[in-house]
Amino acid sequence: MQIERPHDPITGYTPFALGFRPFFWAAGVFALIIFPFWLSQLGQAWLISPYYADNIAWHRHEMLFGYVMAVIAGFLLTAVKNWTNQPTPSGTPLAMLFLLWLAARIAPLFELPILITATLDLLFAPLLALLIAIPIWRSRQHNNQVFPLLLLLIGGANLFIHLAMLGMIETDIQRNNTIAALLMLWILVIMAGRVVPFFIERATQGFKRKSWRIIEFLSPATLVLLIFAQLSSSSTLISLAALFAAAVHLVRLLGWYTHQLWREPLIWVLWLGYLWLVIGFALHALAMYGVMPLSWALHAYFVGALGVLSLGMMARVAVGHTGREMRLPHPALVYAFVLINLAALIRVFAPLLPLSYHWPLGLAAAAWCLSFLIFIGFYTPILLKARVDGRPG
Repeated sequence: MQIERPHDPITGYTPFALGFRPFFWAAGVFALIIFPFWLSQLGQAWLISPYYADNIAWHRHEMLFGYVMAVIAGFLLTAVKNWTNQPTPSGTPLAMLFLLWLAARIAPLFELPILITATLDLLFAPLLALLIAIPIWRSRQHNNQVFPLLLLLIGGANLFIHLAMLGMIETDIQRNNTIAALLMLWILVIMAGRVVPFFIERATQGFKRKSWRIIEFLSPATLVLLIFAQLSSSSTLISLAALFAAAVHLVRLLGWYTHQLWREPLIWVLWLGYLWLVIGFALHALAMYGVMPLSWALHAYFVGALGVLSLGMMARVAVGHTGREMRLPHPALVYAFVLINLAALIRVFAPLLPLSYHWPLGLAAAAWCLSFLIFIGFYTPILLKARVDGRPG
């Protein structure tokens, strides 16, 4: 009779042991440098990238398809492995996928042939979709097939953006960026619904979430309605869809609320991130009536919902998947969570401040960068070194 011996504990650096490691680390570093890099060139005569029409176009695209896509890749490659009990890329295949993401970030900075630059960026979403679709298909988890589909739709939105930049089609790039952001928020809405109330229940005593089947059905459905309304370009339809989404997601969020969540930073940062989504929907509805500029809603989505929620998810997932106790690795991380919410607050409501445009922009950038500097400072060893219990992953 052959007895299996346990593997020796894994030690040292394991940056490609599981998807969350390289992509969460890269997302943090990228978020740290992209904002000041763009801000330093604001109003300058030369472009950051010869590929994009202006520095704002580069900034918008890279925030979504650089930063947010890295967070989504890290989470899905890790979560799908847990959901399906099937392997997802690790080691060399994961490193190659990461290098593709990195090449797509670097290529626009140089005067490469435009087709090479566009192809590198366009390959990532469908390849990621394929890599998570395989284990989902093998395990017959039909409820998770929505994730590869959403990644393909995100890739489609990105394709229209690139075709417009290449002058091959005429389309509203701003609208396509908004649709891509809404598709990414759709992914976060599904993931948040699965993990945020679960995390809150685990971190509190005796709390049970309030959940309504109709609200859980409508939560992702509101994103579908808003995306179709966006495609119609009808201000009335967009406003109604956004207002409906704000109401549905507010009810969902209140069902997760307990005063006990304020005791645990890893929980309240996720709750506040979801609150920014509700604020974004509400501002989107008001913007369609001309009450305020659309940029308020877009920054609530980008800096608030996507920024705050993704930082909270990275912090929580990295701790859980490296064998650590479910708490902040250092008290200073509280400041990171406060600062990124402050960055969102300033960036969204900057026009209300009695300051010139560049002052609140600089303040928001400083708060954002300090937040990710703290995150990278404390999470680099967590993300790049082996689990503390010596297990694989």
